[in-house]
Amino acid sequence: MNSQSGAVPANLSSPSVLLEFSNNANKGLILPWTNGDVANPSNGTIIFNTVSKKVKVYINDRWVDYSNEASTNNTIDTSLQTQSAYPEKSNATTIIGSNASTAKGILVLESSNKAMVLPKVASPHLNIVNPAPGMMVFDTVKELLCIYNGTQWSFIQKDQ
Repeated sequence: MNSQSGAVPANLSSPSVLLEFSNNANKGLILPWTNGDVANPSNGTIIFNTVSKKVKVYINDRWVDYSNEASTNNTIDTSLQTQSAYPEKSNATTIIGSNASTAKGILVLESSNKAMVLPKVASPHLNIVNPAPGMMVFDTVKELLCIYNGTQWSFIQKDQ
């Protein structure tokens, strides 16, 4: 994983990249797991809701389901999230791009002219062994955003 907050490091693919993951490592980005929808999120918040078993994005002040029609007939093991040995630190946050950000989140990427580049994987439904619920990658074969909900992959269609 590479990120920038000032000059462009040599290992980023473009000066317009704020956060970038390695290509073709057959690994994805795992979204934060939540027990239901988050109250009062910032627009652009992305979660894996363990209750509905769906990846959701907060856009224009409402939650949007990005799991499409993926089956939710799966059991999600949330035991790690509920173990007292691993208490959640509600104030933990990492901010990349703006030291003055007031956005709430585990990882906040804030920039007016830079973006995050997702992990790129050829055919993730074939090449990622044992994906975790809430995993997100860019499929380099189909050229689509792919999200795993614990049962199956959803492919987010690009605009025609």
